Amino acid sequence: MLRTLVVLAALAGASASVAILYQSNPQLVDALLKTASGAGRNATAPTEVSLASTSDDPAPLQPLGRKVMVTADERGHFTSAFKLNGRQVDGMIDTGATLVAINSSTARRIGISLNPSDFSHDVNTANGSIKAAVVTIDRLQIGKITVNGVQAVVLDDRALSTNLIGMSFLTRLAKYEVQNGSLLLVQ
Repeated sequence: MLRTLVVLAALAGASASVAILYQSNPQLVDALLKTASGAGRNATAPTEVSLASTSDDPAPLQPLGRKVMVTADERGHFTSAFKLNGRQVDGMIDTGATLVAINSSTARRIGISLNPSDFSHDVNTANGSIKAAVVTIDRLQIGKITVNGVQAVVLDDRALSTNLIGMSFLTRLAKYEVQNGSLLLVQ
């Protein structure tokens, strides 16, 4: 009886540890599960459809505690160079944007091909309502921080001149805050 209780307590502790590990680094847990299950590059497709291009090489695992400081420009905006699907893109971090928003030209540059029929979602912007395509960006990087599978919208080039890094990226970080005129991002 005591042996059973000890085994159950150990299993409960292990399952709680897995949940905590997953919260702190989901990429690590996903990679471990794929390795343990024997799943590799030939795994079955996810049930959710992604309009983003896929890469044959898995993204490297990222250690915890990565930090990036983005200094505000003269207008007080946090602009920086990012990498979207491995391609360098300029953009602005916008906490008022629900999703990452990129224009059609940027989408083509990072390997996302869209048809006119993909622009079927109404999006409210500061300039009014516009049609957008919803996509998933495989990998979004800023400095040492990498987030995989980021939801985004694609807008016509005339509607969006600056790519916006919104909350669909920021909420995947451990922390983001303004400190002395700079934006601290922590993964």
